[in-house]
Order: sequence, then C-alpha cells, then structure tokens
Amino acid sequence: MNDRAGRRRARRLAIGTAVVLALAGMNGPWLYRFSTEKYHQYTINKPEYKAANGKWEIVDFPEEYRQNTIHAALLRTGKVLLVAGSGNDQDNFDAKKFDTRIWDPVKGTIKKVPTPADLFCTGHTQLANGNLLIAGGTKRYEKLQGDVTKAGGLMIVHNENPDAPITLPAGTTFTGKKNGKTFVSKDPVLVPRAKKVFDKATGRFLRNDPGLGRIYVEAQKRGKKYETGTQDNYRVHGLKGSDAKNTYGIAQKLALDKKDFQGIRDAFEFDPIAEKYIKVDPMKEARWYPTLTTLSDGKILSVSGLDDIGQLVPGKNEVFDPKTKKWTYTGKVRQFPTYPALFLMQNGKIFYSGSNAGYGPDNVGREPGVWDVDTNKFSKIPGLSDPTLMETSGTVLLPPAQDEKYMVVGGGGVGESEKSSEKTRIVDLKKANPRFEDGPSLDKGTRYPSLSVLPDDSVLISGGSEDYRGRGDSNIFEARLYNSEKNELKRVADPLVGRNYHSGSILLPDGRVMVFGSDSLYADKANTKPGEFEQRIEIYTPPYLYGDGDQPSLSGGPQTIERGGTGTFTSSDASRVKKVRLIRPSAATHVTDIDQRSIALDFKASGDKLTVTVPENRNLVQAGWYMLFVTDADGTPSKAQWVKVP
Repeated sequence: MNDRAGRRRARRLAIGTAVVLALAGMNGPWLYRFSTEKYHQYTINKPEYKAANGKWEIVDFPEEYRQNTIHAALLRTGKVLLVAGSGNDQDNFDAKKFDTRIWDPVKGTIKKVPTPADLFCTGHTQLANGNLLIAGGTKRYEKLQGDVTKAGGLMIVHNENPDAPITLPAGTTFTGKKNGKTFVSKDPVLVPRAKKVFDKATGRFLRNDPGLGRIYVEAQKRGKKYETGTQDNYRVHGLKGSDAKNTYGIAQKLALDKKDFQGIRDAFEFDPIAEKYIKVDPMKEARWYPTLTTLSDGKILSVSGLDDIGQLVPGKNEVFDPKTKKWTYTGKVRQFPTYPALFLMQNGKIFYSGSNAGYGPDNVGREPGVWDVDTNKFSKIPGLSDPTLMETSGTVLLPPAQDEKYMVVGGGGVGESEKSSEKTRIVDLKKANPRFEDGPSLDKGTRYPSLSVLPDDSVLISGGSEDYRGRGDSNIFEARLYNSEKNELKRVADPLVGRNYHSGSILLPDGRVMVFGSDSLYADKANTKPGEFEQRIEIYTPPYLYGDGDQPSLSGGPQTIERGGTGTFTSSDASRVKKVRLIRPSAATHVTDIDQRSIALDFKASGDKLTVTVPENRNLVQAGWYMLFVTDADGTPSKAQWVKVP
C-alpha cells in the first residue's frame, strides 16, 4: 500500500473510532441499544474493517437448486462444478437420485446436470484438455453393526488352472466344507489363471500359484446362527469337471459386523463446454475415496480407496492415459490410507505429505515421504509433529510453487478420534535432507481445514472443527491468512457458517474464494440431535479487494502459451505490476485439493504491454488450463485471464 493511501485509511479509522467513543461517552446506554448481532454487523461492514480483514457473504441459491455438495471444481469456463452424487443420503442412493450443479459466480446462474452414477466420494483432477477426470464413487452405503441382518464378508476365490481364467456370475453359492453354511456372491468375479512357478536354477517345474479373486458374500438367510467363527474352505456350486476341482473359496470369519462403504470402477470426463459427463474406460479397481494425481508424462495416477467389497484397495495402483482413455496397473504395490495427499514434484517424483481423509490401518502407509512411482522406492521425511494426528489434515503447496515448500495444517486422530492438532508443519523439498519444521500454530486443534492459495501469495485457512465431524458443537468460526514470505498467520474476518467434514474451498477467477459443504454428525453440544448437511455456499472476499485502488487491468494476449514461451497482454497498469502468477484451478473434496498450485512467471512491462514467460519444467507447469493473475505493489490482483499450457 502506498503511503498516501495508508494515511487516508488511518485517518478514516481514527475518525470512526472517535465518533463511536464520543457517542458512548455522551450516552453510555447507546451501545447497548444495538443488539450484539447488529453491532457486529456494523463493525464488520466498516470499510476499514473489510480492508484489513475481508468479508464473508452467503450465496442465496433458490431452494430447488440446493444440494449436498461433496466435491467442487473450477472449470476453464470460470463456472464451478458442484457434485453431490447421493450426497451422503441413503434415501437418495436407494432412489438413484444423484445430483450435479454448475454455478456461474459472475452471472449468478445455476443449472442442474444429469449425473450418471453415484459420484459421492469419487476422485477427480484437471486434465490437459480442460476436462475434469472423475473416477470412483459409491456402490453401497455402510451398514452399522446392529443394522446388518445377514452374515457376510470377504471370500477369496482360488483358481488352480494355469491354462485359463474363470468367471463366476453374481449369485454364485459357496458352501463351507467344515461349517456346512452357504453364502451367496453379490457380484460377478473374474479369477485369473494360476501362475506356473519354476526353479530358476534348474528350470524344473515347482508348483502352480493359484489366481485369486476377491468377492463379497453374504448368508442366504438372516440371523446370528449363520455366522462363522473361523477360516474354512468353500465348495463352489455349479462347476463341473476340472473347474470344480481347480476352483474353491477361502474365507475367514463371516459375521454380522459393520459393513463399510463399497466403491465403483466407473470413470468419466466432465466436458465444461458441453456441460456433460462423458463415460471413459472403467478403472481396474473399484475405489471409494481415491486420490487422482497427474504424473510427469501427463497420465493420471489413481491410488487407494475402498473397493467393491468394502476393503482398502491392497496397494494396487493404476494410471489413466488421456489419449487412449484406458487404465493400466503400475505393476508396483504401495498402499496408502484413503484420499492421500499426493503432489507431483519438479523432479517427477510424488510427495506424500501424510495427510489423508479416512479409512485404512493406523500403521500402514501413513508416514510422509517422496515416492518414485517407477521404481516404487519411498524415502521417508522426518520431523513431523503430531504424526499420529494427520487424518483430516490439509496440505498445500505454498506459493510460489518453484520454492517447493509444503504446509500441512491441523489434523486429527485415526477414525472417530476426538483428538486434533493445532500445528502447522512446513517442509522444504529443495533441501538436500528435507525435514518438517513447525510453522505458526492455530488457536485450536483443527480437523478439516479448508486451504486456498491466493494470487498475492497468501493462503486462506478457514473453518474446520476441533472434534470428529464437529461433535460437541466444535466447529471453528475462524479464518486466517498465511503470509508465506514472513511465515506468519493473521486472523481475519470470521466465517458465517461452520464447516467440517465434506467441506472445501475454491479460488475464483475474480480473486474471491468459494467455500462449500459441511456434514456435522450432531447439531448440539450434547450430541443428541442429528446434524444436517450444510447446503449454503459462502464467498470470502479477501482484504486486497477492499483497497483504495481498482484491480489492475489485464486483457488480450494469447490463449495458449508453450512452456518456455512468452505471451504479451495489455494492461493500463503494467508499470505497477509486481507479480505475475499462473494458478491451476482447484478440484477439492475431503480436505484434499492436490491440483492447486501458484507458479511465478518472469515478466517485462513496456507501456501498456506486459510480456510473461512460462517456465520450461513440465512437472512444475503441468499441461492444462490456468488462471493468469497480475498483482500490484499493494497485493491487489487483477481478474484472471485463462491461459492454456499444452
């Protein structure tokens, strides 16, 4: 901010304060005649307050367009894709009522979009062509213990035939050889052929390692008496000859225990121009709560999730080729908890921050580190504080992305733990031996924080709750701006709506931030009243849009700029531009937004022309559409220009 503007603002603040104090002195009860809420509204709407703290406002959607938004992504058209699927509502799931909306934050319009599957708890990422890849979702809702009426669980089907695979249809029955109890499969299963194993030294045949297929089975009848307590071998009904000899099932306990959510294999691209879903080849594995991450070659890595029998995918990772629209296994096994925070580094490797959003053992795949997907080598990174409180933490690549510094914010214990962390942790991956160091702390332990990178290189940290899913009325009505240069947190205006599980935030092209969702388990401090999904969307306008000056202008220029290439734009404010940032649009859900990154561009100003240069590193600047922002010395950003990097 220039000195003159600063003096004007200080003078307005002093005059406003003096008026309030004078009125209070003349008539003490004057302040009390304002209700607390009215006085609060008076305070937060003062120009000086907004210029220092920003402002939150609720978007008023017509009731018929409201939904339980679980996922949100900024499209290259400037519109926002809001995806609910069944919206964590089993009645919607049973009725096959799956919802998607497209919202235009400029025009204020909202549109319903046909949704082809239950994309509740799916994974997504931005593609190079500007489409959004969406993969996975919900096949079955969980059943809590007490609601399960038929014993069931995992059946491993073995195929000892080395010459051919075998397919068992849905409805196949299995009877235990010892327990005599019969179970029925819920889905078809393809069991690969057995693998012949030979002695490496002599070439002598040793054995056949059976092909394995996983399937969920349940008892034919209801009741506890159909449970099993130990492992048993199961005969497969309907097979004859060698198939009957070579094919059998093995299951551990099949019981009336809680049954977790099950995932689907379906995958789609969402076309922002046609505004519709386009079906592509399904994944090899069903996944619920997966993470999708762009790799160095432009292919998309799909990791983790609960599979079609409700178990954590056993480290079988796969990649999507945007050219062929097909999925293939990586050939290497590495397991993570669900929704792991995985980021492409400038050397082409993957950084795992340790952040995740849910399911998985507390001792498998939770340590942060650098993963070479090709070799499967994983190098752990030490120094993480509160290492057992990383579930529901958020991770952000701090701006500018070239510095390769990451911040991990908050988090909680595994599962429904009441524990939460107030820590922020920062790691510099450019160091020879990187390790986490604590950054500035939050006031409270915070699960589910929303994190958005802003064009002025600050990061908005908002919302969350102290306890699991806001239990005990623990939503945190606070927001902060993190200054990446000073390593400082500044408290700003408080959000109007509490946000916890199933919430997120998206940077908009005009420099504001949209915050969505929240799914409290309870609605009261005593945890007796069931919570309701928060359908309201809130907009945060940062302080930089309440300054004395206008936003810098930015127009014209090429729509496409190659890596290492330049583009010239028009700006009447070119001489006062101090930073140029290329920001990848967000795709957020479950405290996971690995797409967002803010890349510093070199630039030159001449008259009303601004020439920018895009870095050459394809791992830093992934192919796709970006928002190009310029900011002035006060940190005020322009409205974004959309630019494609091929």
